[in-house]
Amino acid sequence: MATTVGEGIELGAMRAFFAEGVTRPLQVRLRYLTALEKAIRQREGEILAALHQDLGKSAFEGYATEVGLVLEELRYVRRRLPKWVRPKRVWPSLAQLPGQAYIQYEPRGLVLILSPWNYPFQLLMMPLIGALAAGNVVVLKPSEFASATAALVEDLIRQTFPPDYVRVVQGDAQVAAALLEQDWDYIFFTGSTRVGRVVAEAAAKRLIPYTLELGGKSPAIVEADAHLPVAVRRIAWGKWINAGQTCIAPDYVLVHESQREAFLAELEKTLTRFYGDLSRPPADYGRVVHRAHYERLLRLMSQGQILLGGYTDPQALYISPTVLRDPHGELMEEEIFGPLLPVLTFRKPEEAVAQVRRLPPPLAVYIFSESAERQRFYLEALPSGGACVNDTLMHIGSSRLPFGGLRQSGIGRYHGWYSFETFSHARSVVKTPTWVDLPLRYPPFKNKLGLIRRILG
Repeated sequence: MATTVGEGIELGAMRAFFAEGVTRPLQVRLRYLTALEKAIRQREGEILAALHQDLGKSAFEGYATEVGLVLEELRYVRRRLPKWVRPKRVWPSLAQLPGQAYIQYEPRGLVLILSPWNYPFQLLMMPLIGALAAGNVVVLKPSEFASATAALVEDLIRQTFPPDYVRVVQGDAQVAAALLEQDWDYIFFTGSTRVGRVVAEAAAKRLIPYTLELGGKSPAIVEADAHLPVAVRRIAWGKWINAGQTCIAPDYVLVHESQREAFLAELEKTLTRFYGDLSRPPADYGRVVHRAHYERLLRLMSQGQILLGGYTDPQALYISPTVLRDPHGELMEEEIFGPLLPVLTFRKPEEAVAQVRRLPPPLAVYIFSESAERQRFYLEALPSGGACVNDTLMHIGSSRLPFGGLRQSGIGRYHGWYSFETFSHARSVVKTPTWVDLPLRYPPFKNKLGLIRRILG
């Protein structure tokens, strides 16, 4: 019986399409990845306009953080996919001789991808590329809070793929909950840790494998020997791109007490250089996504002393880049996901480590120091999903590197090969010829123990 979700989305029909083997051939996968790239290039202007409508993103930011990354991933995956799909020969064990052993990467089947609102194009397309490369059929659930981008993506997908190959399901949290009640072969979720737990519980009921791309409080540590002007520019860029609504944005700064005043002075100059007058929305600065999130950020802002910024405009959903001292309460307990930057100080590296480790492992750690020894100390002392030394965000910018979290900041990884691996089942295969059939493994086992010990032990 076909399972229907939403308006006319028959998962049974999609399963039947997959079972026919239509998506398995390499040439089919390459053809549709190429078609997806062509469609994105043709509608680039519409995509950037939708991102501006949803989040106030400039064309530069929309291309650099969304469209451009997706196009780069498509090119990278297409060029390497013929190699990835080939069986991977492995050396057989003595017990398997004279057989052959190899790994065959098989598509998982029917995949659900749930994406958030903060990068509504990139965080939907990037996992889709991996799922298509691995030969799956896919249901996409975009965020209802980025409605312009969601509508454009639905139209783009409808015109690029057969309806039982890739579908878009629109709707609110109730629709997402209904989708999670279905029997998927894989679930890929990007969003908050709170909702990630809901996804994991739903998947566990049916033993569905999943990837969770979550978040957390990612620290930036500025040591006494940091190259301060560069450190400040890179922290400011990483923090306030997309108005701070980035899962790997620096969530707070720990600056060595000897650098505190110089850091704040440099940060004030940098914000003026980047955005000009903060009392009104700058041209190259996004807006808070919706009213409820705006009100939440206002509440968090009250939990610290404002040093820089603090301007708001409820009509434009604008909160300026804001720097705070003496943070407390939720401001230092939950991910901010907005343009507020608490600044704290430390005297010894051990103090900075203790401050970070009082919370679950973050999605990213940013270390600013000219000392290789100090860099190594923090990398070894602070577990995290990813890390940058003397930079922010840039670990997400390569298809050659895996991206993912650690425990509460995420489960699983993707990008490039790691996306293909995530959306594939690594199937072990042994082929044994029949021209020889050694009697060692068959009963009776009398007088065979010594020989099997020599073979296996």
